[in-house]
Amino acid sequence: MRRVATVALVAAVFLATAQVPVGAGTSPTFDGTIERIPADLRLWMIGLSWHRGCPVPIESLRLLHVDYWGFDGGEHRGRLIVHWRQARPVLHVFHVLFNHRFSIKRILLPEKYGANDHHLMVHNVTSAFNCRWRAGQPGVWSEHAYGRAIDINPVQNPYVVGDHVSPPRGRAYLDRAQDLIGMIHARDVVIRAFARIGWEWGGNWTSLKDYQHLSSTGR
Repeated sequence: MRRVATVALVAAVFLATAQVPVGAGTSPTFDGTIERIPADLRLWMIGLSWHRGCPVPIESLRLLHVDYWGFDGGEHRGRLIVHWRQARPVLHVFHVLFNHRFSIKRILLPEKYGANDHHLMVHNVTSAFNCRWRAGQPGVWSEHAYGRAIDINPVQNPYVVGDHVSPPRGRAYLDRAQDLIGMIHARDVVIRAFARIGWEWGGNWTSLKDYQHLSSTGR
């Protein structure tokens, strides 16, 4: 009898905490938090997304937990790391994107893929801080290395310079007149939300197009 009662209790707890599908009679609300980099994450970062010589210390970074809508129509939770000065503005942006139900494939820390930018793009990962060089410019820090840039849905919003498209699956999205899930367009909710906090879009660049890239400096 005790085992039956325990099983029933576990089932009740699971049902109470299970994610409620969209349209199930509830109105999901955004939940987002900011915290200092915890000790276990700091250890994971060192040697991957952060290393000695990076332009910002880990103490200047903040971990954001954000809710977002996935391509499956469900509510998900992801983690991003940004500079502390950008933490509250970026949290506000993701609140806006959640309220407008903008779809994001996945939000993960770059450590999940060894902080390898190519792998992050191939796996369509939305991410922020990553202490690395600017694409095609060894020795020049990317804005991601300062925690003041975010890449959103890299497959649907590829990096394009000449005939080079990264990631390769991004070729299916070179026609920016398409209105497909996860794509970013000029003057849409993504651009407007980031513009309100002073960030600029790589899709407006002229020498190349980085449709996934948004940054506080425009670089």
